Amino acid sequence: MRDVLEVLEFPKVKALLATRAKTPLGQELALGLAPLSREEAERRHGLTQEALSYPYALPEAGALKAAWERAKAGGRLSGPELLRAAQALEEAMALKEELLPLQNALSQVAAGIGDHGAFLLRVRKALDEEGAVRDEASPRLKQIRQELHPLRQEILNRLYALMDRHKEAVQDRFVTLRRERYCIPVRAGMAHRIPGLLLDESESGATLFIEPLSVVKLNNRLYALRLQEEEEVNRILRELSQRLAEDPGVPGTLEALALLDLVQAQAALSRDLGLSRPRFGEGYALEEAFHPLIENPVKNSFALDETHRLLLISGPNMGGKTALLKTLGLAVLMAQSGLFVAAKRATLAWPDRVYADIGDEQSLQESLSTFAGHLKRLKEMLEGATERSLVLIDELGSGTDPEEGAALSKAILEALLARGVKGMVTTHLSPLKAFAQGREGIMNASMRFDLATLRPTYELVLGVPGRSYALAIARRLALPEEVLRRAEALLPEGGRLEALLEKLEAERLALMEEKRHLQKALEEAEALKRELLAREKGFAEERQRRLKALEEEVRQRLLQVEAEIKAIREKARTEGKRDALRELMALKERYAKKAPPPPPPPGLAPGQAVEVPSLGKRGRLLEIRGEEALVQVGPLKMSLKAAELKPLQEEATPKALPLRPRREVKEVDLRGLTVEEALLEVDSALEEARALGLPTLRLLHGKGTGALRQAIREVLRRDKRVEAFADAPPNEGGHGVTVVVLKGGASPSAKG
Repeated sequence: MRDVLEVLEFPKVKALLATRAKTPLGQELALGLAPLSREEAERRHGLTQEALSYPYALPEAGALKAAWERAKAGGRLSGPELLRAAQALEEAMALKEELLPLQNALSQVAAGIGDHGAFLLRVRKALDEEGAVRDEASPRLKQIRQELHPLRQEILNRLYALMDRHKEAVQDRFVTLRRERYCIPVRAGMAHRIPGLLLDESESGATLFIEPLSVVKLNNRLYALRLQEEEEVNRILRELSQRLAEDPGVPGTLEALALLDLVQAQAALSRDLGLSRPRFGEGYALEEAFHPLIENPVKNSFALDETHRLLLISGPNMGGKTALLKTLGLAVLMAQSGLFVAAKRATLAWPDRVYADIGDEQSLQESLSTFAGHLKRLKEMLEGATERSLVLIDELGSGTDPEEGAALSKAILEALLARGVKGMVTTHLSPLKAFAQGREGIMNASMRFDLATLRPTYELVLGVPGRSYALAIARRLALPEEVLRRAEALLPEGGRLEALLEKLEAERLALMEEKRHLQKALEEAEALKRELLAREKGFAEERQRRLKALEEEVRQRLLQVEAEIKAIREKARTEGKRDALRELMALKERYAKKAPPPPPPPGLAPGQAVEVPSLGKRGRLLEIRGEEALVQVGPLKMSLKAAELKPLQEEATPKALPLRPRREVKEVDLRGLTVEEALLEVDSALEEARALGLPTLRLLHGKGTGALRQAIREVLRRDKRVEAFADAPPNEGGHGVTVVVLKGGASPSAKG
């Protein structure tokens, strides 16, 4: 028999879950998901609920796992690979510190992340922020590099001195590398002036790159030291790789990160599909359940309990019966696998087994027909199902003679009821509808069909058996009436049942329509009530706001009057009472009748150029709002008093200021930047320098390990805007500065 997970399309749910995992570890867990123990499933539900309310960032566990497995196999990881693995472990430990204080299920999972402090300490000491091996990684490496740096500087000094003595033979004054050896550019016709080894030549052949004999031994020594450096670096990387492979906490960390990723993916799936947390109990009760794989699904509510253990669903083809069976089956499988389910609320039993007979199963090898395939699965149910099992049977009694199929189906239903199983059964057979009507333990149900549009609505109707709608559809499609009447006369007992069902359904639809009208009237009354309450609340809030504003205005005026009276009293004391009395009377008259606000100046209209004296700015009038005016001043829009504005003639509007010339780029400081940041800065500086016509550009990258310098020079070699480049003179930065000669510019001078 086909696996029930496949029949109910559970692998498709797992595929949706895997797309929401952020790491390969989480995706692997999602694709391997299967029903769990009840305790573990409930634990996963709790984890998902916590992940919904507390999002967290996950480290790149995939790169960590790949590096760890390669190191376990004896491989040597590169510096950047080790650095990424260390960063993932460091982020995992930080995530552990973040989740542990929550003291919940998530913190229990995070507790499985190991302590990798020893490995991280060694990596920090051995590698820099770009994954290059530091000088301090080992005493031997430090000694080699301490000899390398002065030797390199001595070679550069000799080469620059040689170029200064033979200026006429040197094409450009810079030192470059060819075949990992330092050399200088010499004019093709002047090679005899500087004896040495020819390492390379320019594309035009005008420049030869010569290694002078005076630095051959020094270059040889430099090359030997580089080989020793490479050997020591490889030894250090092998040591770090072995440390990672032997870290005992890595397996636990990977397992915890995988589960945390899966739980976060389950939370995302719940948000995206509108799933909810199930509760395990007795029977099955789902409110607004839907098929999670169907776009814009219709939601239905139903229950299976001790009163109605089986639900017999009938109705037309393509009406949603099979989808409803899968909805219940998927809800059970998803809940048992630790996922939320597709329902607003769901109480689910924990069945000992789910039996599903859905779809055709033909086997040519075993000479089994569709009907035989159904019987094979039904036999397994009858032999193995218990009162704790869930059965889902699609199209019971189909594929054979209707009368024999109906008789066999009744017997199967009686046997299932006797065993106390719960489940759903779909059928088209009228005798089965009559069998279920009023029988203990089983209830009729149907899927609605809209005769007006000849389309199913996919809505479940409990307590009412469904119709096939064959005659109704035929009448709707205008078949001859005499044929339809003859068909009705030839109907057997099951057909008369269909007529009775039609009458009952018409009455039910009339009641539903009346209920819909009453519900609509109730909703309109409730909406009107809410609107009136909202208006009343708005009026009260507006009244309160205006009262507060009026109180504040009165308070401010009282303060102003008190200040003016105080000033008048002081004047009466110092200058005499007559003048003070006159001012007091004027003050009284002013507050007895407040003068109206001055009208806006004439000549103002939207689009008018205006001057704002209070700001010393000019702008354009956009809109007049009573005493206020909306004015555009530069990029800003501001509300000002209209009386403050002065109209201007159009030619008096301010003109745009000329743009300042661009600053010439002479030197770019790249110290402290990562390689990626530095290369972006170099590209921008080259473009700007070329646009300004600069002949040269100085790139200040520092000496350090030489990694940044090497990366910059690799890019410069391929850049078509660059003619040549070299180290700066020793007194101007040496190999801590690269001097770039741009195409079309002059040759670099001693100052770069």
